[in-house]
Amino acid sequence: MSHDPSPHLEALRRPAPPDESVRANRAWWDAEAGDYYAEHGRFLGDADFVWGPERLREADARLLGDVTGRRVLEVGAGAGQCARWVHSAGGQVVATDLSAGMVAQGRAIDVAGAPEERVPFVQCDGRALPFDDGTFDIVFTAYGVVPFVADSALVMREVARVLRPGGRFVFSTTHPLRWAFPDDPGPGGLTVRHSYFDRTPYVEQDAAGRATYVEHHRTLGDRVREVAAAGLRLVDVVEPEWPPGHEESWGGWSPLRGRLIPGTAVFVCRLG
Repeated sequence: MSHDPSPHLEALRRPAPPDESVRANRAWWDAEAGDYYAEHGRFLGDADFVWGPERLREADARLLGDVTGRRVLEVGAGAGQCARWVHSAGGQVVATDLSAGMVAQGRAIDVAGAPEERVPFVQCDGRALPFDDGTFDIVFTAYGVVPFVADSALVMREVARVLRPGGRFVFSTTHPLRWAFPDDPGPGGLTVRHSYFDRTPYVEQDAAGRATYVEHHRTLGDRVREVAAAGLRLVDVVEPEWPPGHEESWGGWSPLRGRLIPGTAVFVCRLG
């Protein structure tokens, strides 16, 4: 999910190829894992499952279907909050993340918590999952991996590879429409500043021009085509509405914006 850029970094739109994106985002999440958990851990919960800043919970939405006894993989799991919820709901879950820092944070939560809530973690790149074909019944990611890689179509193909026939893949990401608006929770974030069709990545870079954080944009049509090209079938696209009584902002997500424009898109897919 969104973060506030450091005042010491330059934020701009420029090309960012796959290897640069991976290096930058691995380093960023390694360095920020502890602070990110300290800032957002209460919102996320240690064993809860929210699909985005709108607080759509899997316990209510049931987009994964029944996880009881299912083999489940979370890609881009961060500290594993969602994976723990799946485990508590009866799923046989594995949590993965690119960042060693986030994996370490997840293991620290496990050590501090009840042993029965612990989940296995694997550090890996979502573009090259270290699992055999057809290993999982369900794969999901909540704001993990998809917006942070230049080659998200490869992620879709990897997910399809490790899914069994009929398996389900569900992922949430920033709603494509938001790319056209500034990342501002106030009135400034309600005016279009960029072309929705401009796919130039958002990059934060240091004084030497080295990328330190990267996000990639795809249109709604791009996402549909990536899903289809991987052999997955799109079942649903959920656009969570900002709920009454939810007054907590998260970066550019806020009650003001959330009641007017979508902030999150959740894609529900099946293999075959």
